[in-house]
Amino acid sequence: MSSANPTYRLLIALVLAVVLIALDQRSRWVDPLRYALGYLTAPVQYLAHLPVDAANGVMRLTETRTRLMESRERLERQVLILEQKVQRLAVLQAENTRLRELLNSSANLDASVLVAEIIGVDPDPNRQELVINKGLRDEVSQGQAVLDSEGLIGQVVETGPLSARVLLITDASHAMSVQVNRNGVRAILAGTGQGSRLRLLYVPDTADIREGDLLVSTGLGKLYPRGYPVARVVSVNHQSGASFSDIEARPTAHLDRVSHVLLVQSMEPVSAPDMETDGGDAGAGPADEADTEDADATE
Repeated sequence: MSSANPTYRLLIALVLAVVLIALDQRSRWVDPLRYALGYLTAPVQYLAHLPVDAANGVMRLTETRTRLMESRERLERQVLILEQKVQRLAVLQAENTRLRELLNSSANLDASVLVAEIIGVDPDPNRQELVINKGLRDEVSQGQAVLDSEGLIGQVVETGPLSARVLLITDASHAMSVQVNRNGVRAILAGTGQGSRLRLLYVPDTADIREGDLLVSTGLGKLYPRGYPVARVVSVNHQSGASFSDIEARPTAHLDRVSHVLLVQSMEPVSAPDMETDGGDAGAGPADEADTEDADATE
């Protein structure tokens, strides 16, 4: 009997289930019962789905954190790139300003010029030279004047196919003729080989040269354009009993931070009187030859 009780209970449950299914299909009186049972089964369903919902929530949080970290790294990379571009733009802007100054200064020269970039500096402390990226291919020749937007830098002393060496005006072996822009007094300006120091040689103690005077090129020797700034007097020392004054000057050009320079390719022809003199001599030659040819033909 005891073994039959479970079987009877199962059969009774099945019968009740079938009856409830039939009544649910044919009538609506079971709806309140289903509604009440919904309150009882809701916690069970919530607990059953809790692990799945928790796992999904953790996955969403992980994905969100991962996306945020990726977005942060991407933004940091973009910030670095933009900062680098800003720095590059600042450099390009400064370089553009220097090039504009060079081009504006070249408009004041009676010569055609070529813009070159400095690509090297002589490491020898006893030589003050620069290397530029223009050479024989660009018709650069030895002796050409080299300028920047503020004044004379030096001259080309050696040329190669693609580069050239420029001797600075501050080199100890360099000297040139200059004149005081204020009154036209001429003197010889020589380099000292010591930084940006220049000296005026053999200036009489009575010469009218003052501190702050601008020294410009005279054009003598036709290596440098005439009337271009070269240096500015920084000190004038008169020594008692000495025949010459001790005068120091500083270049107007930025020799220590210039990056682009101008090379004077062709100078303006010499003055009219010289041209007439030279032209007369040159014209006499062809005229004499023509007279000689006529004489020969007559004979």
